Amino acid sequence: MDSYIHNNFDLFNGDCADKLKSMPDESVDLVVTSPPYCMKKAYEDSKDDIKAFKMHHEEILSDIYRVLKVGGSICWQTGYHVTKDQIIPLDYIVYELFNSLSNNNEAPLILRNRIIWTFGHGLNSTKRFSGRHETILWFTKGKDYEFNLDDVRIPQKYPGKRYYKGKNKGKLSGNPLGKNPSDVWEIPNVKANHIEKTVHPCQFPVSIPQRLIKALTPEGGVVLDPYMGVGTTGVAAILEKRHFIGCEIKEEYFSIAEKRLIDTENGVVKYRKDEPVMKPDKKMAVAKLPKEFALARRKKYEKKKT
Repeated sequence: MDSYIHNNFDLFNGDCADKLKSMPDESVDLVVTSPPYCMKKAYEDSKDDIKAFKMHHEEILSDIYRVLKVGGSICWQTGYHVTKDQIIPLDYIVYELFNSLSNNNEAPLILRNRIIWTFGHGLNSTKRFSGRHETILWFTKGKDYEFNLDDVRIPQKYPGKRYYKGKNKGKLSGNPLGKNPSDVWEIPNVKANHIEKTVHPCQFPVSIPQRLIKALTPEGGVVLDPYMGVGTTGVAAILEKRHFIGCEIKEEYFSIAEKRLIDTENGVVKYRKDEPVMKPDKKMAVAKLPKEFALARRKKYEKKKT
């Protein structure tokens, strides 16, 4: 076990259960992670069964709840446990575990969104439809919580659209800063020649935790990833001026994460910006950015700089 404590991040090379026990109550604003699916992947030590998946969660969830601030958020990204005979949706199991954890608590864990992350590439199946999505369960601790929608709005496909009837007929119908990204996120996964690719076989893109961090934490807040892998959540946290705490049991991944976080601080980390995958035809009038929207976005950018 080893630790690396820095101004912007605190990394722990060891079992996250040990790190969590040493952390103070209500010290974290957001937990973002993708836990092992217990399918005997190269980075997993556990058995190939759902019992192991549940056991690992039961070992840490009470401490995850304890270290999370009231009003804070948990974002748990999972896919499917795949066997030769069937697939098992892990988010169903996670939901039940989190739901039972919050019983009889004054600040229960409340599911706010079941976000679908969809991507274009992956293994091609021959006896079922190829899997092209995973899920993110967003829980809050208590009824009141942080949600900064304006910080994660995305460009409208047709920002020039106007109301065609009613009292607002002729007026622009969208929000000047962009639209709500919805609960279906199309973000390329990290495969082959992706700019963020490392040796980790199941690395998720920086855009996912970056979007969650911007939406669910204040600037300067604390972000925890108990299964940080190669440090993707940490990269996003530092990019967004948050403090990061990460745990990783594999020494190889820990070393890569440490380097990526230092590179992020130095402004040289490689990452794909959170931009739409497909762009509309700019020749169409409704696809052109109205002057009012451009002005609003420029003002917001200038305000953020100050």
